[in-house]
Amino acid sequence: MYGASTLVDIILLLVDREGFDSLCSKPLGELLEGMESRALRALRPESDSRFHRSFDVDIEGDVMEWSDAKDNLDHSKSLSEQGLDSESSCELALALARWCSLGEWSCWDARLFLYLEPFLGRNLSGEEFLQQQVWSEFSDSLSRTDRASYSESVVLDWMSRRQNLGETMEPSEDPRILPTMESHRSASESLFDFLSRARSEPLSILIGREFLDPNLWNLDSQSLGEALEVAA
Repeated sequence: MYGASTLVDIILLLVDREGFDSLCSKPLGELLEGMESRALRALRPESDSRFHRSFDVDIEGDVMEWSDAKDNLDHSKSLSEQGLDSESSCELALALARWCSLGEWSCWDARLFLYLEPFLGRNLSGEEFLQQQVWSEFSDSLSRTDRASYSESVVLDWMSRRQNLGETMEPSEDPRILPTMESHRSASESLFDFLSRARSEPLSILIGREFLDPNLWNLDSQSLGEALEVAA
C-alpha cells in the first residue's frame, strides 16, 4: 500500500484504442519486423505537443529487447496467441500502448490528493488513483468548470492546507513557496487540458504507476491482460 507521502508517479496516457487493438492483433513477426525496420512509425498517432510522449526509438528498442529475451515465439501468431504468462504479454502490451499514445501526464501521487479531492468532495486512498471510475467522475466534474477556475481552486486549497498545518505562506520565510505554487498551477492546468482532450475525442486512458507490474495497468476499466483478449 502506498501512503500519501510516497513520491511515486501516477501516469495517465491518452491512447488510440483502435490502433492499440490493431497492433495487438498483428502476427508477432509482422509487428517485430515493423518495429525493427521503423516502418510502423507512419502508423503512430500524432503527438499532442502539450504533453510528454516516449520517443519512437525508445519504444522500438523496448519491443526488440522484449523479443530477444523470449524463446519459442511463434511469429505467425498474435501476442495473445503466444501462450505466454500474463506478465510477459502485458510487458509488450504496455510498450504497444505507449506507441499508440498521443501523450502522457504524470504526477506524484502525494500531490494528486490536492487535484482531485476538492472536486470529488471526498477523501481518496492512493490506490483509488488507479481506478478508471475515479478519473471518469473527476473528468465529469472538470467539464463543469474552466481551466483558470480549476487551477486557482487547486492553488487555494493547497494554501489552505498549509495554513491549517501552521506552515508559513511568506516567500521571505520559505523560498519554496512561489516555485511550488507555480508547479501546482502548471500541473493542474496541464491535467485539465489532458482530460479535456480525452473527453473531446474517442480516446482511451491508460492508468498506471511507476514500478507497477504491467498486468496491473488499467485501460478502459480493463487490465492490460483483459484488453489483449479483446484485441485478439
